[in-house]
Amino acid sequence: MSAINLRVVRGAAAARETLLRRKPLDELEAPTALRESIASIFGEPLTPDQAVARILADVRAQGDEAVRDYSRRIDGAELDELRVSPERIARAWRNTSLAVRDALELAVARIRAFHERQACQSWMQWDADGGGLGQIIQPLERVGIYAPNGRAPYPSSLLMAAVPARVAGVKQVVVATPPRGGELNDALLAAAYAAGVDEVYAIGGAQAIGALAYGTESVPRVDKILGPGSIFVVLAKRRVFGTVGIDALPGPTETLLIADESAKPAYVAADMLAQAEHDPMATALLITTSETLAAAVQTEMERQLTSLTRRTIIAESLARQGGIVLVDDLATAIALANDYAPEHLCLLTRDPWRHVGQVRNAGGVFVGELSSEALGDYVTGPTHIMPTGQTARFSSPVQVWDFVKITSVFGVGSETARQTSAAAATLADLEGFTAHANAVRIRLEELQEGS
Repeated sequence: MSAINLRVVRGAAAARETLLRRKPLDELEAPTALRESIASIFGEPLTPDQAVARILADVRAQGDEAVRDYSRRIDGAELDELRVSPERIARAWRNTSLAVRDALELAVARIRAFHERQACQSWMQWDADGGGLGQIIQPLERVGIYAPNGRAPYPSSLLMAAVPARVAGVKQVVVATPPRGGELNDALLAAAYAAGVDEVYAIGGAQAIGALAYGTESVPRVDKILGPGSIFVVLAKRRVFGTVGIDALPGPTETLLIADESAKPAYVAADMLAQAEHDPMATALLITTSETLAAAVQTEMERQLTSLTRRTIIAESLARQGGIVLVDDLATAIALANDYAPEHLCLLTRDPWRHVGQVRNAGGVFVGELSSEALGDYVTGPTHIMPTGQTARFSSPVQVWDFVKITSVFGVGSETARQTSAAAATLADLEGFTAHANAVRIRLEELQEGS
């Protein structure tokens, strides 16, 4: 059995210096197994970012040939065709159990219903003299969604990006997902079927991001790439940003729970274990006002761990990033949470709704003991693709707005031109752009002569 080694710190100052101290993505230490894997694949020790740069350069230069080469070396996949046939996707749906199909369809329905409330509509405001201002809001033409299939497949993540894209009206939604041991995952293909994805490509990692961003003989380039993935996927998305749009640069997943003495230790422990099982770099933290709860949670975690299949991963994650912070009051707990800006913030307190309005920085707020993050990961409705690494200070979960673009419309009538041209010319002169000023003044002069 894997024992849990969980750090406990007291007070806000100590928490900020230890458990709640953030590290930039570049400073996160790659696990030993990852470093060894890179050296084995490339024949020399490279950082993850160096490996990604090499993969992207090869894919851009060599197209399908490089994609196939890296798929063989990294995923053990011998690929004749990168595109997965519609027949293979339909077969995966038929081979999926009725219970799983029902669960996927329920998730699709709830995700769709939530995102349909995010109305994105063009608008125009007309002037009396024939001018007008407005915005044309249009869906993107083609988006690529990355669906991880590493330590575990994530059909839920596929749904969380593909369904909002469909609600937004994206014309072509494609998915890239890696074969594992040379084989595609039927659950991922079934999720693609349920979400109405147009195409699936059997490629993963940085080579998938490169293919989607640059295009290859088999993979047309997309306008935007979304979805979570490994550190290689994240680093690749950072490098191709500007060539294509991206949703975010997600780091390891994270959950911060705030609990008082009223919380059930079994629930708190279960939520922390659920977060830690993602991977060894995941973060599960608890801030509590109750020493009694803190002790009971640790006991519960040890008890529940024995029955969990991913207990080795959980133990490593908790030892590396997990912990409990003891504070004097909930106001301090909320302040620490706002500074930390977690991906997931769970409120397990006596009156959780009272604290929702105090939350400034979080990807998602899970209110009350029945609102587990695990439930939100699958079927609640809002997407679970949320900002990590303190980026909740300025960014948002994936939403319909991620799949549209806005074009501003400028239509100036004669009266508006008379009212605004002098100010525009003055500002142009201020900036030293005399040609700008001239372009405005010659029109203003003609308007004044004609009046």
